[in-house]
Amino acid sequence: MPLSDHEQRLFEQIEQSLSEDPQFASAVRAHDPAHVTRRRFILAGIISVIGIGVVIGSVIAGGDVAVFGAPIGAVLMFGGLILGLWAQRRGTNVKLKAVDGNASRTVGGSKSPKAPKAGGFTSRMEERWRRRRDNGDIF
Repeated sequence: MPLSDHEQRLFEQIEQSLSEDPQFASAVRAHDPAHVTRRRFILAGIISVIGIGVVIGSVIAGGDVAVFGAPIGAVLMFGGLILGLWAQRRGTNVKLKAVDGNASRTVGGSKSPKAPKAGGFTSRMEERWRRRRDNGDIF
C-alpha cells in the first residue's frame, strides 16, 4: 500500500534528519551485518597471518622455540581459519532487506522460507496483523 503525500513528506523529513546525525550513522554502521562480517574476515586474516609467522619463526629459530612455537602457531592458524569460516557462514545467513518500503530481517535457519507451524505464536500474530489491517484498525 503506497504512502500518502503527507506520510511521504514526513518520511523524507525523518530520513533527512537521521542522515545528518553522525552518531546515528556510526551506530547503524556498527551493527550492519555486512560491516560486521567484513571486520570478522579481517580479524581472521590477521590471526592466520600471525599464526603462519609464528610457525615460520619458530622453525627458523629451531631448538626449544620450535617445540613450543610451532604448535602455538598452528593453533592460531586453525583459529583464524575457523573464525573466517564462521564469519562467512554468519554473513550469508543474516540479511537486511528493504523492498517497497517493507523491511525484513532473516536470521540463520534454512535457506528456504518455511511456513510457520499452525497454531504457533508467529502464525497467530500474523493472523492478528492481517485482521487488523483488513479492518482498517490502526492500534
